[in-house]
Amino acid sequence: MPPAQDPRETPEEPETPETPETPETPERPDPADASGAPAGPKAPGAAPWVRTRLKAAPGGAVALALLVLVTAFLAAAFPRGVDTFEDREARRLVEDASAADRNVALTAQADPEVTFEDQAESMSATAVRAFVKPLLEEFRDPLRAARDQVSYGVRTEPVLVTDDPWLPKTDGQRPEVQLDARAGVEEHARVVDGRLPEPTEFAAGGGGDVVLEAAVSAATADKLRLRVGSRVHLPQAEGTVVVHVTGIVEPKAPKSDYWSVDPLLRTPELRQRPATLEPQRYWAAAFLLHPDSAPALYAATQAFGTSFENAGTSPYWNVPVAGGALRGRDVPAVLDALSALQEGPGFERLAMRTGAGLDISSGVSGLLGSYRGVREAVTPVVAVAAFGVGAVAAVVLGMSGGLALSRRRAELALLRSRGGSLRGIAVRLLAENAAAVLPAAAAGYGLAVLLLPGGRHGPALLAAGAVAALALCALPALAVAAVRRPKAPVRSDLIRARPSRQRLVAELTAVVLALGALVALRRRGAADGGADALVSAAPVLVGVVAAAVFVRLYPLPLRLAARPASWARGAIGFLSLARAGRAPAASALPLLALLVALTTASFGGSVLAGVADARTTASLRAVGGDARLTSAAPLPDGIAEKAGEIDGVRHVASVSTESGLQVIGLSGEVTLLTVDAGAYARLSADLGLGPFDAGLLRDEDGGKALPALVSPAVADLIGDGTLGLQSSRGRITAEVAAVRRLTPALTGGQFAVLDAESVARHLPGTEAVPEALPDTLLLAGGGLDRAALRTLARDSAPAAALQLRGDVTDELAASELQRGAERLYAVAAVAATGYALLAVLLSLLRAAPERVALLARLRTMGFSRRHGRRLLVLEAMPQLVAAGLVGALAGLVTVRLLGPGIDLTALALGEESPDLLGPGGAELRADPLALALPSVAVPGLALAAVLMQAWWGGRRRAVRELRAGDGE
Repeated sequence: MPPAQDPRETPEEPETPETPETPETPERPDPADASGAPAGPKAPGAAPWVRTRLKAAPGGAVALALLVLVTAFLAAAFPRGVDTFEDREARRLVEDASAADRNVALTAQADPEVTFEDQAESMSATAVRAFVKPLLEEFRDPLRAARDQVSYGVRTEPVLVTDDPWLPKTDGQRPEVQLDARAGVEEHARVVDGRLPEPTEFAAGGGGDVVLEAAVSAATADKLRLRVGSRVHLPQAEGTVVVHVTGIVEPKAPKSDYWSVDPLLRTPELRQRPATLEPQRYWAAAFLLHPDSAPALYAATQAFGTSFENAGTSPYWNVPVAGGALRGRDVPAVLDALSALQEGPGFERLAMRTGAGLDISSGVSGLLGSYRGVREAVTPVVAVAAFGVGAVAAVVLGMSGGLALSRRRAELALLRSRGGSLRGIAVRLLAENAAAVLPAAAAGYGLAVLLLPGGRHGPALLAAGAVAALALCALPALAVAAVRRPKAPVRSDLIRARPSRQRLVAELTAVVLALGALVALRRRGAADGGADALVSAAPVLVGVVAAAVFVRLYPLPLRLAARPASWARGAIGFLSLARAGRAPAASALPLLALLVALTTASFGGSVLAGVADARTTASLRAVGGDARLTSAAPLPDGIAEKAGEIDGVRHVASVSTESGLQVIGLSGEVTLLTVDAGAYARLSADLGLGPFDAGLLRDEDGGKALPALVSPAVADLIGDGTLGLQSSRGRITAEVAAVRRLTPALTGGQFAVLDAESVARHLPGTEAVPEALPDTLLLAGGGLDRAALRTLARDSAPAAALQLRGDVTDELAASELQRGAERLYAVAAVAATGYALLAVLLSLLRAAPERVALLARLRTMGFSRRHGRRLLVLEAMPQLVAAGLVGALAGLVTVRLLGPGIDLTALALGEESPDLLGPGGAELRADPLALALPSVAVPGLALAAVLMQAWWGGRRRAVRELRAGDGE
């Protein structure tokens, strides 16, 4: 008896040919069409095959289109998303950097072999301006210059001015000024008083009194008490250089690169003279000369004398790098271009044009160099998520073709029996799929482009095209394989199926590839050498191996459970186990998708949890608590008590810090931390940063040496001896009471912690020394009132800096590379879970007609609807529960095996120093929630789907299901 066909799934055959007046009714398919041979003239009422099929089964086409739409969108969105967050981060680094960091600075050095007159001529405005064009020619895509912000001219270094009585002095120090003959001032500034300076003629001889007209910014005029007509005198060996202020200007865009590359031009600075014990602060400012005054400026500075020999005058050019159009993938090319400009052919070409020594420097190389390092570390970790979701999506697309084939097997067998060729059948099925797949794939790609407009089109098109090709060819390929050599229907139970040789080879291949990926990952890590396909596919391969092992071992517990179930009262338990064992061998495919998805989701969740833990640890060590208040001067009395009253604060500890103390008799520097031992011990224990017993630091017997908590390096330095420190309170002798690698007040460097009361007894009368008073306040607690802390810091210690652990954590995640990678991982985990659920649902849909018929038969034998629901749930439960457990175990094994080879430091901290995490770095660790949530959620949702199917099937009349196919 031929297999029954579902009339809803196959095209209807009219009993009599239709007239041309009724073209809506399709004719029986022409065998010649199915065979691929030339067909004769069609009947006037014949309908196209594709339209007929879509009318007969629109639900399947819509479902396939939705699946392709979502999958094509995800496939196209992944490379465009990667491009988007890489581009944003590259642009952010350049645009948010200081003007000096994103600037390419060139300075021409004087050639001692060139005559005085020629040297002065080379500094003329015409000569300096002529160099701009060849310089900008070196900035080619992708290295772009912000041409409207280019600045150039001739300047001196800051030099001391004469002791003019009206100039302000700080700490008795005279101001230093810089003379700058910069071009373009009239375009970038407006005159608020007076006029712009006029050029000064070049005097070849040098010496004598020289008057240079100059303009100053309004801020400079205010700080140095300058006005129009003021004269500042600079000493020469012979005569004086007089700078005559002719105008006061205001920058039109003070934050633009033109003014910010050298901020001294717009705002004077109060600087500290280096290498002095006493504070020696002085004002530094700049005067703007006419560009044509550059030769006169050069001649004047040559006669300054030996005391000002470092004042040298030299041409300069500043070219800011434009980051608005920078793309992440262009960063290597930009770095190569900068290298060529600083040390390669570009440098040689520019040096030949200047005819003198050329110094080229740029901070862009450092910015983009760190970006490239983080990008190379993040890319392979993100590729792991892409491989996992891609593998599960491919399995689901293949299963969709398998589901369609199971519904249309009788129809395809009929076509084959009527003379249809394999090619003809494949072409017909391909045309059917194309009607749904191609528009859906195009819509998915278009949606990805609409939501992510900044990425590349090529990789996204390839990804969406791969999805479309797989969806198009899945059903035709499976159908051709099924009808090539038709076989009699044979039961292929999962519990009795014997693996074929091909399956054994495939499993062994997966095992070998998984072992190779693990070995490669452990040897060189996931962050070395970019994304490697084999290494990135390691979690997928582990999931495949787990699925193969599960399918082979799954029959054993079923057999063991079926025997006692047969002895028990009631038939439901035995029937459910028997039906679970008689599941078709094809159900191994959804198991593969389920386990790969659970492994990928568990791995991705563990990655996100590891990143969050690393940032928590780094922020804790950076702050030394949940909040930190630090001041250069002693904190006011009573501030610790006020801080302890703020909501959320559990512990408060005051710390007095003295840095850079020399160890008496030994070489080395130590930071001395004086604390209240009890409060500090409670804080350390609460934070988990070097906890210790407060009694260890208390000097109860009044010995000569105070007990101290020291870092390992200090302990190694003094050995069994004592530590001698010359502090601001006097000489302190300490001995090692405990050793800790870190402590809240100082998580890096060498330290010694002493009890404040013990120090006061040891050095009486020194409690009021400013260096002995607390300058740091550490707080620990949960849910701190940030607003109250900021108010306390602003009102009680306005000069102190408040550092909150939450703010530091947010700063560690500020990179677009990090945020984008985390979002991709989260989407990957959710998508993998969704595809796993879809794979289970497709498996349920494939067996839905048989299950509904089973419920109908059981109801005729006295089973209630409740019994039917219990049977279906118990039938599905062994496989789903076991798959959930194996999925969690596979995720745990994957994390344990891959953890030593994956470093999450770059993903967690970005460009921050990995020293914040200690020697172990950010390691991948199994997260219980990430392992349990997917493994419980997916089987739970699948069981809910089984219940829904049982409820829906119970509503249908048993007679209708039992008579299905009678009319065939």
